[in-house]
Amino acid sequence: MHETSVALADKRCLITGGSRGLGLALGVAFAENGARVAFTYSTSDIDAEVARERITAAGTAPLVFKGSVADAAHVHATVADVLERWQGIDVLVNNAAIHQVLPLALLEEDDWDAVMAVNVKGPFLFSRAVLKGMIRARSGHILNVGSFAEGRIVDAPIHYAASKSALRGLTEAMAREVGRYGIQVNLLAPGLLDVGLAQALPLRQVDEYRRHSALGRLATAAEVARTAVFLVSDRNRFMSGAKVVLDGGL
Repeated sequence: MHETSVALADKRCLITGGSRGLGLALGVAFAENGARVAFTYSTSDIDAEVARERITAAGTAPLVFKGSVADAAHVHATVADVLERWQGIDVLVNNAAIHQVLPLALLEEDDWDAVMAVNVKGPFLFSRAVLKGMIRARSGHILNVGSFAEGRIVDAPIHYAASKSALRGLTEAMAREVGRYGIQVNLLAPGLLDVGLAQALPLRQVDEYRRHSALGRLATAAEVARTAVFLVSDRNRFMSGAKVVLDGGL
């Protein structure tokens, strides 16, 4: 068997926001690399069923959970169910996120709160929920999905950029706190992808991104997922608290 097909052999992986876009690409790539996959989603049952079929075709029938990552009860129930079925979680990917393309002057307080709840509180809740088991095992990977918008803003929505900056701080602080237990925490920061935020931005802003990028194009979700496979695999034994940027050379 080719080496890349077993990079995550038997790893028990939980992905938030896994029904579409980058989350779906992560689920497929993890399954292709031998992992067991569970994913959460919040809205579309149709998208979730398509994701289930694609991940199954890639190599494993996933566990699927519906709910908001900002809902502590949902987080607790999801992690408890996964632990009951698998007796452990080796990898958590905090991918679920929302964005709104609104100028600061038009932002309502509810808009700000909604983005912060999903993009920052959600990773906190899920990380807290899985850490007890990882600490007992003295191993584990937590991968937070950030954004180029956190450090290199190209007309990114203010509340989205702020939430991703907070996620970087969460990543660095958590890595320091749990590293003594052999747990690695990293931040993967893609640029604009062929899915997600780029679909909501005005075309002129997407074109501006391409002009500024050394490679002159958007990344594909599959390209980012391949990097994620390495970051949460046993091949990555020493990187922690790091921000890994895939933006095509902004």
